[in-house]
Formats: sequence, structure tokens, C-alpha cells
Amino acid sequence: MSTLSVSLSRKELFLRACRGATLPRVPVWMMRQAGRYLPEYRELRAKARFPGSVQDAGSGREVSMQPFRRLDVDAIIVFSDI
Repeated sequence: MSTLSVSLSRKELFLRACRGATLPRVPVWMMRQAGRYLPEYRELRAKARFPGSVQDAGSGREVSMQPFRRLDVDAIIVFSDI
């Protein structure tokens, strides 16, 4: 592992990747939808419809953080294409 990879935070690694910089490793990130299969996501969805869960900041944050915590990726991307 290079010294650069040890000193880069997840945020720095992600931002450098977005700028097309050379990196010591490939960062891993996912779209929020990738967590749909998680039991904790399904539990949350059983209590609230999807639009309400993302319009509320706390629920939207929780839905995004579930796969982040479980899979230990470098970043999460939240977007709306509808």
C-alpha cells in the first residue's frame, strides 16, 4: 500500500476520482438504490412510501447510510432521475 493511499480520506479519494486524478486504488461508491435488498431498508419501506422517505432529510440520510455502513464503501451517490 502506498503512502498516498494511507493518507487519503474517503472524501479525498472520491473527489480526486471525480477530477480524473491518478489514484493509489480504485474508490468504490454506489447509488443509493443498491441498498434495496437490505433488510433494514425493507423495514423502513414497510413504514413509509418511497417519496416521503427521501423528502424527509432524516429518512433520506438513513436510507443512504444503510449500504454505506454495511458495505464500507468510499462514498454514496444520491440522485433523482424522475
